[in-house]
Amino acid sequence: MNWGKVVYIFFALMSLTTIAGFLYEQNEVALFVAACVNLISTLLKIGVRNFLAAELFASSLVADLHLIPAFALMQINPSANVMVYTLAIGALIANVFSMILVIVDSVKNTEDDN
Repeated sequence: MNWGKVVYIFFALMSLTTIAGFLYEQNEVALFVAACVNLISTLLKIGVRNFLAAELFASSLVADLHLIPAFALMQINPSANVMVYTLAIGALIANVFSMILVIVDSVKNTEDDN
């Protein structure tokens, strides 16, 4: 088992689920945790060397560029809930796309091994 890949996929999936958690329970702590986990996931994607590495990294950056402004906006203007929620949905879509890329890459690697 490749433990590096396990950690990398763990944080990618954790990023997706923490954003979903924020969408369920909209509070500052949930959004902060989602942004932090997504940043860790982005940092882990820097070292990935696979077929879709650039696409994975780009999708993670998109999620970061949704979550960080959403958290800042929530701190600056607490009444801007709709915009914060909208940015979080954008980050969720970027992470779903990222997970689809992970699955495609895993299938490709499985086919290459055979």
